[in-house]
Amino acid sequence: MVSLARKNLLEDIPRFLVAQAGILFAVTLVTIQLGIFSGFSKSTVKLIENSNADIWVASDTLVQLELTLPVPVSELIKARKMPEVARGDGLIFSGAHWFPKEGELVRVRIIGFNPQSSLYQPETVLEGSVSNLTEPYTAMIDIFDQNTLQVEGIGDQLQMSSLPVEVVGMTEGNTSMISNPFVLMSLKNANAYLRAGQTSQINCQLPEKGSQLECINMFHPEPDDQATTIEPNIEPRNLAASDVVTFILIKAESGQDLSALKDKLEQKLNNVKAYTKEELINITETYWQQRTGIGLVLGLGTVVGIVVGTVVVSQILYSSVSDHLKEFGTLKAMGASAGMIYRIIIEQAVWMAIFGYLPAMLLSFGVAYWINSSQGTLLLITPTSAIAIFVITMAMCIGSAIFAIQKVNRVDPAIVFKA
Repeated sequence: MVSLARKNLLEDIPRFLVAQAGILFAVTLVTIQLGIFSGFSKSTVKLIENSNADIWVASDTLVQLELTLPVPVSELIKARKMPEVARGDGLIFSGAHWFPKEGELVRVRIIGFNPQSSLYQPETVLEGSVSNLTEPYTAMIDIFDQNTLQVEGIGDQLQMSSLPVEVVGMTEGNTSMISNPFVLMSLKNANAYLRAGQTSQINCQLPEKGSQLECINMFHPEPDDQATTIEPNIEPRNLAASDVVTFILIKAESGQDLSALKDKLEQKLNNVKAYTKEELINITETYWQQRTGIGLVLGLGTVVGIVVGTVVVSQILYSSVSDHLKEFGTLKAMGASAGMIYRIIIEQAVWMAIFGYLPAMLLSFGVAYWINSSQGTLLLITPTSAIAIFVITMAMCIGSAIFAIQKVNRVDPAIVFKA
């Protein structure tokens, strides 16, 4: 037997398509807004998720991943000596200035890590090798930051802070929607760039092995424009106890209780706070979602999409019910129960949800693929969020059907006998 609900929907195909276009728009809006919100949240913790460390040790002033004070390397040395610690590595996460070949300087984020350790490794190396970062004055960048940093390709030589830098690799997925471009390098190199300072622009050339670093100060050049030799301690070297890192990454010995190890680290080390990977992710995501306007705006956009979808579906269903009042009146005159009529309207809403959801998700996946592959911005649609959006879509449509049901409740069966 043909469903009366489907027959009502498909009775006028052009009108049905227009109605479904409205639902498609509403569902797509909700999906993209939710995808941007999820992608934004995930991008804020990309650095943490690329780590295999069990515990992150930071200054006790930490507010979120990008807002904390450094920790002396002497504390890292203490942590390594603890019997419960299998491995401890430093991680530098700090700002620097990048000088493109042309145009204005760019603020970047240095990620200094141990290339020979598994506690932190960049995501998806497209060109080059992480092992190349052991060479002095070398770095890797994300392919989507290539235009911003004006890097032509592997082997390109530019300047960061007051030192030269050679790009030896390209990665993908090492970007953040709320941060400057990431520049990945070894701890030795990162420490050198931090010690070099952020002063005037200096045109530097990578030195030959065994020779000194030669640079020309672009703002105060020598009268004869000859290179001046820079001799301060700016060459990459092993970190000393007096140097600083941003985080201490800890790999616990097998079978260790992480909660107990956190307490021991905080007691053994000075002015630090220890976090599990999940705790630091939660702190950072909560900060950006609840304590900044970005999270509020993206969350509000999602709510607006749901409201718009509910209004659109309500109007469509109400209009459909109004056009079939005589049919509903006939059913009532024939003795149809209120429950039967309600089921017809709700079934109609369910079919509208299904017909609107499927093309909307295909469209949203297409938009997400285009954004993620060509723009480097993360628009995240996971199986969990897709299911959640289907539930939201169904709730919008069934909730809207309740408003339409109110009109049927007021239908007088005698309407079928009126001219």
